[in-house]
Amino acid sequence: MRRRQINTDNDKLSGLPHSTTGSLSSIITTSIASSEPDPGAGGGGGGGNGGPGSLGHDGQSSVDEKMALNRPGIKQEKWTTILIQVSIPFFLAGIGTIGAGIILGRVEKWRVFKSVSELFILVPALLGLKGNLDMCLASRLSTQVNLGNMTSRKEIIRMIVGNIALVQVQATVASFLVAMFAIAVGAAMDGNFQFEHVMLLIASGMFTATSSCFVLDFVLVAVILLSQKYKLNPDNLATPLAASIGDVVSISLLSFIASLLFDHIKTHLWITFVVIACYLILLPMWVTVVLKNKYTRPVLKSGWVPVLSALCISGLGGLVLDAAVDVFNGFVVFQPIINGIGGNLVSVQASKISTMLHQSSIIGIIPPHTKVFEWPWKALFKGVPYAKTARLLIMMSIPGNIVFIFAADYIHMSQSTVTVYFALSYVVASLIQVMLLMYIAHIIVHAMWKWKIDPDNSSIPYLTALGDLLGSSLLALAFLFLLSINKEYGAGYDVLNASN
Repeated sequence: MRRRQINTDNDKLSGLPHSTTGSLSSIITTSIASSEPDPGAGGGGGGGNGGPGSLGHDGQSSVDEKMALNRPGIKQEKWTTILIQVSIPFFLAGIGTIGAGIILGRVEKWRVFKSVSELFILVPALLGLKGNLDMCLASRLSTQVNLGNMTSRKEIIRMIVGNIALVQVQATVASFLVAMFAIAVGAAMDGNFQFEHVMLLIASGMFTATSSCFVLDFVLVAVILLSQKYKLNPDNLATPLAASIGDVVSISLLSFIASLLFDHIKTHLWITFVVIACYLILLPMWVTVVLKNKYTRPVLKSGWVPVLSALCISGLGGLVLDAAVDVFNGFVVFQPIINGIGGNLVSVQASKISTMLHQSSIIGIIPPHTKVFEWPWKALFKGVPYAKTARLLIMMSIPGNIVFIFAADYIHMSQSTVTVYFALSYVVASLIQVMLLMYIAHIIVHAMWKWKIDPDNSSIPYLTALGDLLGSSLLALAFLFLLSINKEYGAGYDVLNASN
């Protein structure tokens, strides 16, 4: 009778797309196992509490993790494969964040940044768009590759065109809103409102967001298609590689266009009107393309809450940057590094969790190998199948951060000025940030899955925005601690800044 029921369920589910149902055998496993006691609760298998069959905490976590990884539908990866595939783009992304920090350290003395301080509020939000929009695109396409749905050339083209158009729509609207946020906050803090600065901020923000996203989208698509061709996991490669150039491109474009508009703002204010008008004219065209595409139509209707919420969170990070830039020497050099590394690593983790959920369950049902709220030890180190990736990423962040801060310091100062106190303070701040983000990622992705929200579309914006806020705040605390013990960064050295 039970076999007949399972066969009936097979017939009902066979017509559903693979991306919705996951592996059929794993769905049946999930539905049966979810009614059984949690193997980690110590109640099954004759183990008992303290009985001969019971395992210690670490032993039980190890068994749980291995059992979860062996479930049908889950593709297994060796830890060496994950390490190699993630480490290369991770260090490339680190070079990008170093470049972004160096550029920001140079342009902070430009006249436009001195006169229009609201640009500092724009910086984290515009860099966060990389996480809000481009990394969501990477996560969506990576999941489709891992589910085996990107085989037809026609369908691949439709996916790519629809997703690029979707990102342009989101970038145009989001950049306009974040510019208005910066204007409102600047007016409230300074009590000063200048129409020319308003137009400059809106035009600069829209130009930077749409242009950088357009460039990054093509890089992401190329990486994902090459990953598929050479049998690599795009979850490990796409988001860090996009980030490797994203920060540099965004800050360079913002500095260039803002400075150019500022130099001619008294005589050629009309240029800002033309820039804004061009993007507003293009917006309906992009919307039409998205609405006619079956892959992106649902995201356009439901994807605004996470993007706009994340922009507000990133805006708070911008307030921290705006407040710290005049107080702490060198803060702008290291702020893109800590934010970028945290965002890159948690994006990889969120993308891999989302892919594994798609492979092993159906949306709305939490697999039996995990829970929404796990103990931090199980979520980050040993106990759930994603803990293997989490502990690798946490371990990678320590040497990575040390290398990056020494490199950024030497480039910025033309000599090595990093002290033991600064290195330890920075590493502690970054480690706290990464571990918090990894644990929050576990909760957010599984909560969205339970509430039938696709985490590929919604989780990464929250996580990268929280990465910006946590990174900026913890870095400010580290600088404050160094100041309190008279070991502040760059003390006694002449900082070499580019003249405007």
